[in-house]
This record gives sequence, structure tokens and C-alpha cells, in this order.
Amino acid sequence: MNQKFDLLSTIEYGGCSSKLPAGLLSEVLKELPVAVDPNLLVDVDTHDDAGVYRINEETALIFTTDFFPPICSDPFEFGEIAAANALSDVYAMGGTPLLALNLMMFSQEKIPMHVFGEILKGGNEKVREASALIVGGHTIDDHPPKYGLAVVGTVHPDKLITNAGARPGDRLILTKSIGTGALVSGQKNGLSKPEHYRMALHQMKRLNLNAAQAAGKFGVKGMTDITGFGLAGHALKMADASQVSFRIHTGQVPLLPGSFDVFEKGSIPGATFRNLEFTGKEVHFTRSVGYNLKMLVHDAQTSGGLLMAVNPDHADQLVREINLTDPDSGAVIIGEVLPRSPRILYFE
Repeated sequence: MNQKFDLLSTIEYGGCSSKLPAGLLSEVLKELPVAVDPNLLVDVDTHDDAGVYRINEETALIFTTDFFPPICSDPFEFGEIAAANALSDVYAMGGTPLLALNLMMFSQEKIPMHVFGEILKGGNEKVREASALIVGGHTIDDHPPKYGLAVVGTVHPDKLITNAGARPGDRLILTKSIGTGALVSGQKNGLSKPEHYRMALHQMKRLNLNAAQAAGKFGVKGMTDITGFGLAGHALKMADASQVSFRIHTGQVPLLPGSFDVFEKGSIPGATFRNLEFTGKEVHFTRSVGYNLKMLVHDAQTSGGLLMAVNPDHADQLVREINLTDPDSGAVIIGEVLPRSPRILYFE
């Protein structure tokens, strides 16, 4: 019988909180040559969720990859979460996942090999749920372990959704609660209640499939997923790419139970501070937004929800549609899109 192995014991930062700081990444990327091709519909220019290449009038290919260190103790659940997180980039572009490759870094000297197998099984289960196929992969001997996917998806060029599609007057919809980074940090430090941590794991394992399909049905043009740069960081990137500003009603932002309490006890991950540094002077907070709430909107999310900019005439109906097709969603309207203003983000 295989002994249990706690993957959380191997890491300092897990999940998307292990990303390089957004500002540092931008500095490096701006030195690279820009790809030019008439069929390249989305590249790195707008910091979108994936690259998109048109192969004919009916089909464009979506390319993305995502991998990270463990976000939880159980290897099967880690595989599920990492796969759901990687698949999310395709959903954020309005696409359908087609094929995936496993990306695995694992030390056979430090971790039992049955853990390796359980991670892959979890990833495969989630890819099957997405009706996609895993067709291979690549492994490196490394510690701590990292796992994720390279994913190819498809989308009709006319139905492509990007982070540059928000327009003044649109309503902003968020489809999952925030606070996963807080609760994982709290779990490592003994500050998260078990039931709250389990709720975070359950949310991270959920695909963004139903929400993305609803967005396509209602003609959403602007969308991104909320991951390592937090709600504030990804909202900033989306608003900037769309050349608009966002006003977010902080009291409407859904929080995972227990996440605020963890921050109140002082267990704030380093990624939160890095995200706060990135948004910097581009974000304005009214005095009514307290310190811990300010930090939570910068909390690094793993396999987070979709942030959509929606025509105001359709917003309420779209929220109902998402919550009907995915009762666990809890999608809500959290703000609206403004014409470009002195600041890019306003939290009230």
C-alpha cells in the first residue's frame, strides 16, 4: 500500500502565486521582437491569456501553457487543479480545448514515484472532463515538483474573445470567488479552517467551461481569467488592453469563506505584495476599502474565475445563465467599464 505524501511540504509558494512579478516579466518581454503575421490574431502585445492563429476562415488555433508547484497536499487533486488552470486560458478566449501535453518536473530521489502517477491521473481526469485529449508530454528531474499542461484549442475567428474587448458602459461579471491564495497560505500556517480550505480546493478544480459557453452565447467580446496576478492585476491588464478604465464595487466582489480571516491574522503571501507593487499608481482605492480587502483583490488566484465585460442589457440575464448551468459558480456583477480616466482601476 502506497503511503500518503504531502506535496505542500515541498514548496514555499504554490500554484499561480509562484509566478514571476508581472512588472519584471513585462520588462523582459518588451525586449523581444514582435511576431508579425496577418493570421496571428492575438500575440503577447496585449498580455492576453493565449496566442491565437487563424488557419482558415472557419478555424483559429489557441495556444497556451501553464504549470506550477503544488497548491495542495493530495497529488491527484494537484493534477486536477493544474489541468483546470491550464485549460482555463482556452475558455477565456472563447475557445474549446482540443489537445494537451503534460509538463512535469519531478524528483524520483525525493518523492515516491506513485505520487508522479497520481498527479498525471488527476490531470488526465480533468482533461477528459473538458472533452479534450492528452497526447504526450515532457518530464524533467527537478525539485520541488511542478505540473501543468500545454494546450491547443480551437475557436471560430469571429467568435474569439480577448482581453481587449471591454467597452465603456459594459458591466463587469466575476464568475468565481477570490481568496484561494489566502486559504492555501493559511493551510500551510495552520490558520485556515479545514472546511474553508476544502471549499477553495473544490473551486479550483472546477472548469470554466459553462461560464465560457454562456459568455459566447451572449456575445461577450472582452474576457480574461483571474489567476496569479490577482483580480486587480488581471483587471488592470484587461482595462489597459481595452483602453478603458474599470470601476469595481469592492463590496460586491465575492470572497471565499475564511479568506478575509486569514489575512486579518497576518498570513499574507508574498505574491500579494508583488501584485500590489505591479498595480501601483494605476489603481485608486476609496477610503472605505480597508487594508485587508485591498490586499485580497491582489491575492494570487489559482484556477480562478472569468472576468467578463458584458453589454449592460444582457448582464443580469448572463449572470442567471451562468449560475443556472453551474450552481456552484456564484457569478455576480462587480462593476462597470468607464471611458479611459486618470487611473485605470477604481475600487470603491
